Amino acid sequence: MLSQNKSVKTTVEVALQILLLCQVGVGTVVNIFLFVHNLSPFLNGSQQRPIKVILANLALGNTLILLFAFPNNIRVFIPREFPTDLKCKLGYFIWLVARSTNMCSTCSLSTYQLVTLAPGTWGRVMLHGRAPKFVRYTCYSCWLFSVLNNAHIPMKVSGPQKTHNDTNTKSKWVCSTTGFSIGMRILSFAHDAVFISIIIWSSVSMVILLNRHHQRLQHIQSPNQKLRFHAETRAAHTILMLVVTFVTCYLLDCICTSLHISFVDSRVWLRRVKEILAVSFPTFSPLLLIFRDPKDPCSLPFSC
Repeated sequence: MLSQNKSVKTTVEVALQILLLCQVGVGTVVNIFLFVHNLSPFLNGSQQRPIKVILANLALGNTLILLFAFPNNIRVFIPREFPTDLKCKLGYFIWLVARSTNMCSTCSLSTYQLVTLAPGTWGRVMLHGRAPKFVRYTCYSCWLFSVLNNAHIPMKVSGPQKTHNDTNTKSKWVCSTTGFSIGMRILSFAHDAVFISIIIWSSVSMVILLNRHHQRLQHIQSPNQKLRFHAETRAAHTILMLVVTFVTCYLLDCICTSLHISFVDSRVWLRRVKEILAVSFPTFSPLLLIFRDPKDPCSLPFSC
């Protein structure tokens, strides 16, 4: 009976591991495609729309999250050489920087869409003619802020800890973390809470503006204006779907993390589910952007 339960646990763990690797593989390919597609106008020398700059930045962050997602598990599943201290520090640092940039980019995307959707706002007037440069500086700031915010991380991460237990082979592949105090965790939560609050605020504001757009659309007779309103509405709906996906994945990840920390005898499958949720948004967000418009994967709000 004990061996049967053990085999079932192993089967579930392997199944979740395969699902995680499939997510990483599919998400990486789709994000690379999205990045190249949004960067192609810049490479061709044509003018790049501001929204495409943000989406290229988001795709780059997603790709790094997926490439550096949980190297411990991938190394256990596909054994190679043992991770060194430098690899552990660099991998964990890049993953956290990409995660922070991903959150900042999502915040920038929802805020920019709100500004372009609101008629006659001071923000739209300020962005007129200077939007590409302003958006580029915002993306650079996201990366710089993320690097500075996580500069202390390499000091808290080290290579696999040596143990006297030779039978525990998995411990040789696992990077270790130490010194994360309660204060640091509170600061990390506050960092996430600020971005999540801005994202929710901009999303709620967009819903209100979309409702006003719908009321105004009933009194419009011009076909051109109706077409423009439909394009703006579709763009805002896409961004709202993206934001809802992000917030949902983040909240579910937080719940799984709390459960994993609360229970000393935490299940292995719970950790696997947490890892799958952590890479869900980087995997599904580019698919959402692509399948919202099959003819042109990135033409969503791009009339801005």
